[in-house]
Amino acid sequence: METVGSPFLWVGFTLLVLVLLALDLGVLNRQNDMGPRQALRMTLFWISLAVLFNVVIYFLFGTEKALEFTAGYLVEYSLSVDNIFVFLVVFSYFAVPHAHRRRVLFWGILGAITMRAAFILAGATLLKQFHWMIFVFGGFLILTGVKLFLQRDEEPHPERNILFRLFQRFVPSVSEYHGGHFLVRIDGRRFATPLLLVLVCIEATDVVFAIDSVPAIFAITRDPFIVYTSNIFAILGLRALYFLLADLMERLHYLKVGLSAVLVFVGVKMVLADWYKVPVGASLAIIAGILAVTVIASLRCSPGTTMTKRSNRPPT
Repeated sequence: METVGSPFLWVGFTLLVLVLLALDLGVLNRQNDMGPRQALRMTLFWISLAVLFNVVIYFLFGTEKALEFTAGYLVEYSLSVDNIFVFLVVFSYFAVPHAHRRRVLFWGILGAITMRAAFILAGATLLKQFHWMIFVFGGFLILTGVKLFLQRDEEPHPERNILFRLFQRFVPSVSEYHGGHFLVRIDGRRFATPLLLVLVCIEATDVVFAIDSVPAIFAITRDPFIVYTSNIFAILGLRALYFLLADLMERLHYLKVGLSAVLVFVGVKMVLADWYKVPVGASLAIIAGILAVTVIASLRCSPGTTMTKRSNRPPT
């Protein structure tokens, strides 16, 4: 599959991501908790980095690739907001102390980056070798969008995830938290703490989201480098976005409606790509318009049903 990314650019971008992760963990965020102001600053920092990278894309490869990056980043960033809702449910279900949530999110995002890279590589290979997979991906996105709309009022149930149940069954665990540790040694034996179970649950749900988001961005661009970089930049800002939006999620009543519309649109765009290719600029305008209407309508509507709060401790 054709790409603007030379081996030098792939290696350089990967090194950049590693440096940013080290900077995020060791310099920018040494405290265990993140207040609204710091979350806003960090969110703007990650968005600014994505914009700066897109400027580089523009000067190196032109307007078309820059628009593809923008549209892909916007799709991935908007879909990641749904991840945040699941994070809230998981943290509430396991009664995770606020002081340890940043640590879980950091390692969760690191795992998500690895999984997204594997999914993107697999998706690019499938589309190159089997062109008919474009219709499979497009149809899957349409069905996912319809399902998300029909189930928009249902609450996620992380405890039903198969990895969750396998972990509980086969990994020796303790029921109490031990600070920010994922593992603890008791009487010479190692046990998993609930924090490790939370991390496994978050990684498992990200696999589900990756199955939706990776085909969605391939509907925007077939260039693996643009797909990968826009995806990773969206994920890098996810932790700060969580702390910024955590208190606002209950007001985004129409979020899932907007996301379902985005998925259906990119799915239809993908299915029809052989007969009609929607210009990238038009795609960007449509996606941005859907999200803008969703946010405005959510903030203007009267308060509705809020997310159910849970304080259950994880079972042993």
